[in-house]
Amino acid sequence: MTIPSDTQSLILSRAATRPGNLALPLPEGLVGAAAKMVVGKMIARGWLEEVEANLRRGEPMWRETGDGHGTTLIATEAGLEAVGIEPLAASAVASARRAKPRQAADQTPDETDTAKPVAIRAGTKQAHIIAMLQRPEGATVAEMVEATGWLAHTVRGCISGALKKKLGLPIKAEKVEGRGTVYRV
Repeated sequence: MTIPSDTQSLILSRAATRPGNLALPLPEGLVGAAAKMVVGKMIARGWLEEVEANLRRGEPMWRETGDGHGTTLIATEAGLEAVGIEPLAASAVASARRAKPRQAADQTPDETDTAKPVAIRAGTKQAHIIAMLQRPEGATVAEMVEATGWLAHTVRGCISGALKKKLGLPIKAEKVEGRGTVYRV
């Protein structure tokens, strides 16, 4: 299996944080022939895919097709897996960010041009907790403690700090008779 370069890893990890795994904008300084070469290799390896850009939604355009339309780039599941990001977790992050979009006027220029890279590696305890929270029955703190080996306060800290604040996942908590407080994404 081919290992992505630092630039390719950065493109893919940023794409995992954006709605629909959108790979644009590319990192600052990656323009012209260098951008075409990097993107071309990523498309050839199946890590990126060119799709028609929805200009009405403001999707950035990779290239014009000549008929008044353009294409944009999205990261594929293979691309996310190449950098160790579990596709399910990435789609949860992307859908959470779609669920609570911020107004463009509220964003500083740095926030609109550069997404904060988030790497959710497959097989980690955090990825396991996300998978447990995505189940229809959700998970209790006790179940997550048993699955990870962490202490209860560490699990609660992961939920509030890493998942809610850092990743922006919409975690819901509800009391269920016989189980206690159940958390779900």
